[in-house]
Amino acid sequence: MFRTMKRSGTADLPLHHGRVPAWLSSRMALKGGAITEVIVDEFGPDEFLSRISDPFWFQSFGAVLGMDWHSSGITTSVMGALKKAINPKARQLGLLVCGGRGKYSRQTPSELLEFGMQTGLDGHELARASRLTAKVDNNCLQDGFQIYQHNFIVTPGGKWAVVQQGMNQETAFARRYHWHSPQVQSFVSDPHAAVVGDNRGSLLNLSDKRADEARDSIMSFMGEPMSLQWKEIGSLLAGPSRHLSLPAHHEVRPSDVNAERLGAVLALAHDKGCQSFTDALLLDGVGPRTVQSLALVSEVIYGKPARFDDPARFSFAHGGKDGHPFPVPLKVYDEGINFMKRAVNKCRIDGQVRRESLNALSQISRYIEETMDPRADVEAVIAHERAESWKYGGMTECGGPEEPPKTDQLSLEF
Repeated sequence: MFRTMKRSGTADLPLHHGRVPAWLSSRMALKGGAITEVIVDEFGPDEFLSRISDPFWFQSFGAVLGMDWHSSGITTSVMGALKKAINPKARQLGLLVCGGRGKYSRQTPSELLEFGMQTGLDGHELARASRLTAKVDNNCLQDGFQIYQHNFIVTPGGKWAVVQQGMNQETAFARRYHWHSPQVQSFVSDPHAAVVGDNRGSLLNLSDKRADEARDSIMSFMGEPMSLQWKEIGSLLAGPSRHLSLPAHHEVRPSDVNAERLGAVLALAHDKGCQSFTDALLLDGVGPRTVQSLALVSEVIYGKPARFDDPARFSFAHGGKDGHPFPVPLKVYDEGINFMKRAVNKCRIDGQVRRESLNALSQISRYIEETMDPRADVEAVIAHERAESWKYGGMTECGGPEEPPKTDQLSLEF
């Protein structure tokens, strides 16, 4: 079981220009929906809320779907894809995604009221929770970021998660905030599952438990000069926190990737003495390059929290729309989608075996990592993927597909 520990954290999320092309957004919805279905089928909807409340998992999830591996755009695109994929199957999955960006965020209360009518939950209380999470992150946490996106994910059992994002116009960075209802004992005292954003040092955080006295003082001193209030509050600035630090550079560098973990995936996919394993996985008709992608997808589903500290590694499943670390391989993406459709749609024994084979990919990858020396040459892998991109229909937001190189094709050993 994947468990999100109660924590707050920060990560640099640089703003990227550009858009998510239709050819990618449609595939993100299909692949993201399939991953969600497997998680719900294996662990239940409450577990999905736990996953989406973890900033490291969320960033890795966005990277494995082909988004720019470290940009703030992951938040908008992933939540949009999930809303498109999950809501038509809300009753089946036991999940509903409300809200969105801009005007869609303001529709969250009405969506929750309707959900309450359908399920018998107190829709007004859910809407209140939605408004409070936005107010806390916009007002109590005075960090210079204004909320522009708000998603509220809820189950028929009344548990919920919030993923919302704010922007700092001056720094051109974004900050993502994560909430998880089982961990919220108070909306104004350490309520977050995590906070993901640009770490710029000390800030005023009235939602910190250490500010309990400050909040009481504010209520008591409402009739006093504001200078007295700020004197009390100013002494309770937020301290250091665990954070995921994502760099501003677009390209994937060796320092961004755990080479042993990536090497294990490549060894599994490209036959470094592991053919006996893949024979047992019932992956007939699935090429080595797709096995590489499925192994990373499998880790998103079954991996332990500690394995998501290098989100850049998950971009080696389907590249990135900005071309980093390489163009999105549409043929591989589609082959993986088709495999996962078969895995989640078949309820017979064969379907169960295929789900188990997906789990086995992550298990075998870890076995290779622990028993062999699979360290990957990250720069060589990127060069190889770019040279091979034309074979797999490589696309970027600027167009494509990639064409065969005019020079001799680069051939590299993993």
